[in-house]
Amino acid sequence: MFLSWILDYKHSQKSRFSLVLLLIAVLSACGGGGGSTATTPVIPPVVVEPEPEPEICVNETYAVTSATDDDSFDPGYPPSNAIDGLTTPESRWSSDGIDKELILDLGTSKEVKALTIKWYKGNQRTASFSVATSASATLENATFTDVLENADSTGTHSGFELVSLEESEARFIKIIGMGNSENTFNSIVEVQVHSCAEATGEYADILPNEVGIDLLDWYLSVPTDEDNSGTSDSIFETELAAGYTNSEFFYASEDNGIVMRSPSYGFKTSQNTNYVRVELREMLRRGDRSISTQGVNKNNWVFASASAEGQANAGGVDGDLRVTLAVNKVTTTGEDYQIGRVVIGQIHANDDEPIRLYYRKLPGNNLGSIYFAHESRELDSDGDNIETYVEMIGSRSNSASNPADGIALDEKFSYHISVNVNLLTVTISREGKSDLVANYDMSESMFDEDGQYHYFKVGVYHLNNSSDPDEYAQATFYEIKNSHTGYSASE
Repeated sequence: MFLSWILDYKHSQKSRFSLVLLLIAVLSACGGGGGSTATTPVIPPVVVEPEPEPEICVNETYAVTSATDDDSFDPGYPPSNAIDGLTTPESRWSSDGIDKELILDLGTSKEVKALTIKWYKGNQRTASFSVATSASATLENATFTDVLENADSTGTHSGFELVSLEESEARFIKIIGMGNSENTFNSIVEVQVHSCAEATGEYADILPNEVGIDLLDWYLSVPTDEDNSGTSDSIFETELAAGYTNSEFFYASEDNGIVMRSPSYGFKTSQNTNYVRVELREMLRRGDRSISTQGVNKNNWVFASASAEGQANAGGVDGDLRVTLAVNKVTTTGEDYQIGRVVIGQIHANDDEPIRLYYRKLPGNNLGSIYFAHESRELDSDGDNIETYVEMIGSRSNSASNPADGIALDEKFSYHISVNVNLLTVTISREGKSDLVANYDMSESMFDEDGQYHYFKVGVYHLNNSSDPDEYAQATFYEIKNSHTGYSASE
């Protein structure tokens, strides 16, 4: 009977493979007959070899022992300027003409994969160039091989720009200049030679305007003086939104943020300030240069307690600023009241500051504090503005102990600054923790008087001008959103 059933099944529409599976199942269920024990065939597992971890290149920046050219340099701008460690525009190599050569000597042969070049006027014009290398022992007998042909700089980098090369063993590196988008000059402020094609994260391919922060609402201050004004350079809204980057002070991070890094020393925004900053200033005019940066106008905002005329003339009423960031670096040396402190957000008025929001971490602590200062327009008996400090996390003391619920370097957190009529509200938010909220009544601070205007500032306002020269403050910003009643960025 069993055989008859099998034969009937054999002549059915089922596949032969199904018949085999059926026989295996039946034999397994009934013990295979004859008292023997049958087992289901074991199919060996498919072994998938894991993909090898990508090799991480540990970058080395090589020392350049000397630099020469083809005796064509512009008087006052010799080849040695390109390797002297100075990044001011005055210290540059410059040569007029096509196929002008700058030759670097590493002293011995090295594995070379990249250059980083700070071009003169690198964010204003594109430079055309090629690169060749030679492993020969002497320059006189050197035979050069092209490792990059007919390249152009981006025209957006004010700092160092990464130039990846075909890998080669090289003692001598020849940069062949072919002029720029404005004229036939070839001008390099500084050049560095690297063992890795990616060099470091400061030279990432992504630009600050590609991380999702609307930069047309801001201009940037950087502590350079390329326009010879005697004060720090301002990168205005349209240039900033078009992709401006600077590997020394302002660049996109590998985790999709904007890094702002301020040294302790450098050019300042005016002669009246003591401190250096890399900081964004709110610009509601969004590139319309016909509107002044100052005044009660469409570039700035006022409190809802201001006059009806002031509100009508302003770019917006009241303010809301939401920022997500991580502070990466603070100073560890200097005067005790300056060590480890940095302002990460502000509201600025005509002359005063309704709020400066501080992060501070002392060298002996592994966590930092958060507090803010309110500077009233009201004066004390000595004629100085009355300032009030509000501590939100830890203490602002120069000898503060490690705050129990403080914020570590590189830890992401958010702040929210809000002005509603005369009420200032500051909120600190962290994942997995309750929000911390502080309110301050500004009714007596006189910021609602006619003629008073306001704007947000976001960045690294570095309040230490006494640290060791190589120290700096740095933060990475992942979200910056500003809004006002009556203001729309799309208008």
